[in-house]
Amino acid sequence: MYKTLLGTQGFRKGMDLYFKRHDGQAVTCEDFFAAMKDANGADFANFLLWYSQAGTPVVKVTSSYNAEAHTFSLKFSQEVPPTPGQPVKEPMFIPVAVGLLDSSGKDMILSSVYHNGTLQSVASNNQPVLSTVLRVTKKEEEFVFCDIFERPIPSLLRGYSAPVRLESDLSDSDLFFLLAHDSDEFNRWESGQVLARKLMLSLVADFQQSKPLTLNPKFVQGLKSILCDPSLDKEFIAKAITLPGEGEIMDMMEVADPDAVHAVRTFIRKELASQLKSEFLSTVENNRSSEEYVFDHPNMSGRALKNTALAYLGSLEDTEITELALHEYKTATNMTDQFAALSAISQKPGKTRDDVLADFYTKWQHNYLVVNKWFALQAMSNIPGNVENVRKLLNHPAFDLRNPNKVYSLIGGFCGSPVNFHAKDGSGYKFLGEIVLQLDKLNPQVASRMVSAFSRWRRFDESRQTLAKQQLETIMSANGLSENVFEIASKSLA
Repeated sequence: MYKTLLGTQGFRKGMDLYFKRHDGQAVTCEDFFAAMKDANGADFANFLLWYSQAGTPVVKVTSSYNAEAHTFSLKFSQEVPPTPGQPVKEPMFIPVAVGLLDSSGKDMILSSVYHNGTLQSVASNNQPVLSTVLRVTKKEEEFVFCDIFERPIPSLLRGYSAPVRLESDLSDSDLFFLLAHDSDEFNRWESGQVLARKLMLSLVADFQQSKPLTLNPKFVQGLKSILCDPSLDKEFIAKAITLPGEGEIMDMMEVADPDAVHAVRTFIRKELASQLKSEFLSTVENNRSSEEYVFDHPNMSGRALKNTALAYLGSLEDTEITELALHEYKTATNMTDQFAALSAISQKPGKTRDDVLADFYTKWQHNYLVVNKWFALQAMSNIPGNVENVRKLLNHPAFDLRNPNKVYSLIGGFCGSPVNFHAKDGSGYKFLGEIVLQLDKLNPQVASRMVSAFSRWRRFDESRQTLAKQQLETIMSANGLSENVFEIASKSLA
């Protein structure tokens, strides 16, 4: 935020003063703030509230266009929700980086903004300005852009200019437009994520009412336009075509429904994979490398994109794809590619999966960090009834319940599978309950980390709540329970 407000050079000036003043000292956030402020003679009003007020500000934005006056207005309101010990919050200093897009998707040139009764020029050194930072410091305020000759689509909070929750009046078609055209990569990504979250939540509702699931063709087209845009950074494309995680969607629901969310995310991945199959196949082909492994951005981003495409394709029931993934696995010249191919293959239960997992272990069994990744991959799997496979892995010669990192990989990995940890029959909860009690005798700190997977049990439906609560009560009633586990379990139940 300092850098957003001061620019790269202003931020550098602040850093130089900070080092000059405080080299070798123990310093505070306030010292850093003072250096930034003094070096630039900047007015930072209520910026220090970021350090003293808990909670994430919610910023609401509404826009309106006046065709006669050629003005475009953005009205902001902000609120920081009450937190324990701080029921009432003051408005924060929120830098909002903004650009305006015209109907062809190009950034408009910004000349001046009317705010607080004064007209402020945003031009700098006769260079056209395409993005500016609005300083939102009050509970409610308005900024009016002048000389705007058509209704623009605003690109808000560019580059994630402040850590806030943004709620805007952008329509879905505005978001699709930003996804396709915004020059700010963060906002292109964010528009896609907002659309994906909305889409997933509405499909979850359809799934819960047993309605047939259909994928909005505009969403497919939006992802296709990103996937096939050669001007974009490949690492960005890989991020932009990745759907929000299941946990993120469950967090947005009144009552979390792991089965519905998993079914919907699986459906969307398969639909995208089948509708964009040829694009994904050519992405894998064009980003293959038989060269020596190089750790630099072009190579890393090419691998990221290829492996994201391969993961999508791996969701299809298709022998040709299985062959492709096996080929990628066998010809990989580095761990990243080989592990990604293994992940793609391991989505489907069966002999091929078992053989490749066994082969990978044989190859890498002497590298314990790789073996931990191998445990985690199997533990996090959403294949049905995976709790039995994880139970078997407890007896694997490479697993040791006394080794914290192995526990985090296998047991922690299992708790990350919404399908199997939250299984309707309670088998996932029962498994974790048993492990926590065994672990508590060996390493109470590790056991308390594992029991915290139960801490959000109230987010789920009644039957899951009952099953999770039973496990917490069983843990609490155990003889000789450590203070560490008691604290987390009792707080979870309270």
